[in-house]
Amino acid sequence: MNSLKTLLPGLALALLLGLASIWAAELAVMREFGLSALTIAIVGGMVIGNTIYPLFAAPCHEGINFAKAKLLRLGIILFGFRLTFQDIAGVGIAGILIDAIVLTSTFFLAWYLGRKVFKLDEESTILIGAGSAICGAAAVLATEPILRAKADKVAVAVATVVVFGTLAMFVYPVAWNALVKAGYLANNEFAYGVFSGATIHEVAQVVAAGKAVSEDAATSAVITKMIRVMMLAPFLVILSMWLARRHRGGGKSRGKVQIPWFAVLFLVVAGFNSLALLSHPLVDQIVSFDNLMLAAAMAALGLTTHISAIRQAGIKPLALAALLFVWLIAGGALITWALLAWL
Repeated sequence: MNSLKTLLPGLALALLLGLASIWAAELAVMREFGLSALTIAIVGGMVIGNTIYPLFAAPCHEGINFAKAKLLRLGIILFGFRLTFQDIAGVGIAGILIDAIVLTSTFFLAWYLGRKVFKLDEESTILIGAGSAICGAAAVLATEPILRAKADKVAVAVATVVVFGTLAMFVYPVAWNALVKAGYLANNEFAYGVFSGATIHEVAQVVAAGKAVSEDAATSAVITKMIRVMMLAPFLVILSMWLARRHRGGGKSRGKVQIPWFAVLFLVVAGFNSLALLSHPLVDQIVSFDNLMLAAAMAALGLTTHISAIRQAGIKPLALAALLFVWLIAGGALITWALLAWL
């Protein structure tokens, strides 16, 4: 096991960048653009990683790797404190089904387009699919340990989330208000919230898109989004089993089923949080600590991401994410309105 002395320089750097990212995310301009601490952390990490970090990378290496692995898993587990099973009642069975159908259809579409049409590698396809289908950067980060993907592939997937999630945050409320004003849609703010929560990438982006319409829209949007986040754990377990089956006998390390225990513990923590045994201030402190763990992990990822490797990925990952974005809008709208009318 690595000694604390070996880990300290890199760990301190990752935590410092994580704290700076959390501070920056609270600035008015960052909130306006829906940029979360995770997004700021990886961008900041990449800027430093491709400029001055190589000058002092050697003593930080072990700590940065620790942040990317251990702090990431801890952050995903503690993410459960943002959820309660009671949240499900807020949107009912329709919201659950909408989330499930949007998630599965988006991921399978990502697999087909990524592998068959764009001929992307398996890791990039899965990471982009998970980010678009579930919860943006957090889903990409949570999927990485199962795939053991390289940092540049993770960074590319996160970049697609940033681009199209930010675009959605502005397009959704503008398009909604225009369609309602023109008489093409009834002013059903609950439906708009469910649609936004089921199809926009990041939680911060969902909040911004919801509040741009109304507080009621924001409420249903966030609840729908958090149910979608809750589906991350079963997704990771199923993904691990599927990958093991695909690679069985192929001599790859993923040929054995790897139960992502951090994902299982994520659900356990959400279940515990549903019991409301802890005070709200304490839960808020845990969530703040979790923000730091995830931001530090993302900063560490950024520090080890080389711009040249991202450049080599080309336009195909962005094209895949663009088509998934179109599907989330068009397919997500169809799924949402059909199920809300039916149930």
